[in-house]
This record gives sequence, structure tokens and C-alpha cells, in this order.
Amino acid sequence: MRTHGLLAFLLALMPAGVSSAAAAEAIFNIKDYGATGRKSEDARAAIQKAIDAAGAAGGGTVYLPPGDYTSGTLHLRSHVRVLIDSGATLFASLDGKAFDKAALLYGESVDNVTIEGRGTVDGQASYIWQANGDFDDALIRENMLLAMAVANALGKPLMRSFPAGFGKEQMYPHLILLLRCKDVRIAGLSFVHSRSWTINPYACERLTIDGVYIQSSLKEAVWADGIDPDGCKDVRIANSTIETGDDAIVLWSSNIYGPPLPCENITVTNCRLSSASSALKFCDGNMNCIRHVTVDNTVIRDSNRGIAFMVFDGGYVSDVVLSNLTIECRRHDWFWWGDGDPIHFNIKRRSEVDGVSRGPEPPAGSIRNVLIQNVVARGQGTSMIHGHPDSWLDGVSLDHVKLFVSNDPESPLQKTVDAMQVRWARNLRLKDVEVIWDKPSPAKWQSALRVDDAEDLELDGFRGRAAAAGAPAVAFTNVESAWVRNSNAAPGTELFLDILGGRSRGIRLFGNDLSGAKVPYRVGAGAKSDAVVRVVQ
Repeated sequence: MRTHGLLAFLLALMPAGVSSAAAAEAIFNIKDYGATGRKSEDARAAIQKAIDAAGAAGGGTVYLPPGDYTSGTLHLRSHVRVLIDSGATLFASLDGKAFDKAALLYGESVDNVTIEGRGTVDGQASYIWQANGDFDDALIRENMLLAMAVANALGKPLMRSFPAGFGKEQMYPHLILLLRCKDVRIAGLSFVHSRSWTINPYACERLTIDGVYIQSSLKEAVWADGIDPDGCKDVRIANSTIETGDDAIVLWSSNIYGPPLPCENITVTNCRLSSASSALKFCDGNMNCIRHVTVDNTVIRDSNRGIAFMVFDGGYVSDVVLSNLTIECRRHDWFWWGDGDPIHFNIKRRSEVDGVSRGPEPPAGSIRNVLIQNVVARGQGTSMIHGHPDSWLDGVSLDHVKLFVSNDPESPLQKTVDAMQVRWARNLRLKDVEVIWDKPSPAKWQSALRVDDAEDLELDGFRGRAAAAGAPAVAFTNVESAWVRNSNAAPGTELFLDILGGRSRGIRLFGNDLSGAKVPYRVGAGAKSDAVVRVVQ
């Protein structure tokens, strides 16, 4: 047995009055239950016996000492701590029959569970590259058509990554799946090569994830998300590095495991996120709500999309603060969601996404009361902030945001026209937002900011220029009741503000320095001559 060092450490931490026998009885070394530490041997029975023994004893530590352990589904018990030591690796079996649940570590209605250590949990994922065939995803269809045109011109099939065995009966287990659990702590471990979402809790309360490393291939690992809380409350994710082929952190309110529940009281802090899809996503599959969320002091690097708010199934997102972020995006391969865009808001009905009618569906969901502040972002795609014609964004604010837009001349997926586009929004606040175009500038680049269909807009302290001759730095179309304050026109600007559309009215300009523009503002096509009601320099 290799428990002596661990026991000595634990004994040193025991309070006075607790006997060494009691401390020893709380340790359940899986080698005492038949595990050998050889990867080629099935350790599932031994580990499960240790977990069950700890549970039957009222709690304790199940200890995985250094070694390699291969297992199928392990059922967690209340008041049990699973400690995977440094030098120990728990592998997910490649035998689908070893899983009676879609997870390596599975807990249902258990309380006070800890999974921690300095070891590794390895899902042993593998991928194949094959022709896309008739596989269709509406959210990447435009990219697919662009990429297909290039492939056809080269006389080659359009290739993409799929999990090994895709299209056959295969088991794609999560590394951790928790249903209706309370008081859960996951800390210190490395979770690598998951074949599905790495950590997926549903309807859990008081969940802490601290100091973990989650990794799957940024090039290949489709559907291998990092952390996907679904209908959970009181969740803390901190001090972690997450690098995943698919989304890094996704907040859900879905009916996958039961009724859709609010996902609420979520904090993410001091993390580094990278994703070939979205680094942080408020998920499209939101049927109830995601609310009361803060994300702070977090770095997003090498992501296909930075922050995504997507509501397609009738739910709502509310009361969100994202602050002190750096975001760096680039276009990854054609089959990932995103376009190298740092910020993305999108409300749709599901039938509007894929064009498939499924009978009655809920009305368009909503996004309201979102604050994004103190952000430096770099990307290649347009930051699109769109509501829905039937459900406008309400109360979205960007404060102290510096946005750099760069070109990707070798990519056939280049679609960027404007740096930031806003549509269907009311009570929108853009304060101290700056747009910088990097060189070289492609011909299709146009305005730094374009706002269509908006009410009660405040543009305060905006800095940005047009990327193309003849384009305005800022374009308003059908904007009602707007203040443009304290903004500057860069030297050489031809036209700072272009006001278009028959519904544009109540535009007020106050305290701006537009002397750098040949034309400070213009009431253009379709707009009434009295759309601008006040100008004070």
C-alpha cells in the first residue's frame, strides 16, 4: 500500500481529539480493493467498491495513488471525496459496454461530493477527418458554402473533423455528469481528451470548480465542451484554464435531463479560456432563463468567438456583468460556430435558424440588462449585437471597450463589413467605445459602428473611423431618440455620422469634437430633414 505519506499528511491536518484509527478508517485506497495501477486492466470494479465502502461508512476519501486506471461509469456517493493523486491517471474505457451512464464519473441526487487532486482524468478521445457529405448545420451553412466553393475549385472534397465512430452506435461519455447534486467541489485536476462535454452538471446547487485544467484539441475536438452547467444555481468557476475544441464555458437552461430550470447565480473569475467555437456562451438552447451572472478578470485567447449570447428556444438572459476581460479571436476551420468575432448577440426562433417547422414554438426569447465593461478585444469578424424584430435587446451597455479589427486575407470565410453592428435594440448604452482597424484593409470594410432599428440610444465618448473612403464612421438607420455625446472624429474622416431611414428622429449631438471630419453629420437617404433636433458643440 502507498497510503503512508497521504495518511501522515491528513493526520497532520486532523483536529485534536480525533484518533489516528478514525483518520485511517476514512481513507479508502483503491489498491486495497484490487486495482493494480496498470492501464491495460479494468479498474472499474475496484474503484466502485472503494466508493461504495466510503459511502456506507458515512463518508471518506477514495484514494487513487500514482498509476494508470481504466474504468467505465463510476457512481458517486454522498459525503465521498475522490482524490486522484499526482502521477495518477483515470482513463475512460474505450469499451462502450463499460458505461451504464453517459459519463465516467456520474452522480445523481448525491450531496457533499468532492473530486480533486493533482492527477489527470483522460477521456481518450480520437477523431477522424472525412468528407462532410450531407451533414448539415444551419449555423455554419454560410461558411460551409464558402469553403465548399474553394474545395470544388481545387477538385477536392470538403473535409472536416468527426469523433471516431461517428454515425455508428458509439458511447461518447462525459468525464463528469452530475444530476440534481448539492455541495459539489471539483478542484486541481487536469481533464483532457473528453469525448463529449467535459463537465456537465444539471439542476445542481452550490457547485465549485476551482483550479482545473480542461483540454481538448482546438483543431479537431467537436462537441467536446469544457464546462456546461444546465439549470444550476450558485456555481463558482475560478482559477482555471480551459482550452477546448468546442465551447469552453456554456450556460444552459434546457430539458435534456429534466424540466428546463433557471441557470442562476453564476460567477466566473480569474480564468483563461480558448475555444475553436465560443469561449463563453449563453447557450442557444435556453428554454427558461440564465440570470445573475458575473464574469471577471478573465483572458480569452485563440477563440473562434469570444462572448456569445444566443437565445433560440424562447428563454431569456438577464442581469449579467462581464468585466475586466481581454479577448483575442481568429477564424478557426469552417465547421466551427463563429467568425473570429469578439462579441455576438443573437435572438431567433429555432425555426428561423434551420428553416424547419416543428409545429408550435415559443415566441422569441429576450436578452436584457447586460453590462460589458473594461474590455480590450481583437478579432477578425464583425461584433454583431442583434435582437429580434419581435424581441429587441433591452438595457445592453458597453463601457470602456477597445475593439481592434484585423484582416485575414488568406481566409475564404472573410465576411466582415462593419466592425460593430447593432440591430433591434432599445436602451442601448455605448460609452467610451473605440474601434481601431488594423492593416491591410480589404475593400469590403466599411463603418466602425452601424446601428439599425434602435430606440433610446446613448453614444458617449465614441472613437472610430470608417475603413473605406465614402463610408461614414457611424451609420444610424431608423434610430429613434439618440444622444451622441463627447465623441471625436479622427483626422481625415470624410463623414462621421450618417442618418438614414424614415423612422430616424430625435437625434441629439452634444459636446462632440467633430472638427476632424469634412462632414460632421448628414441626414441622408429616406430620413426626414428634422431627424436631428439639437446640435451643441
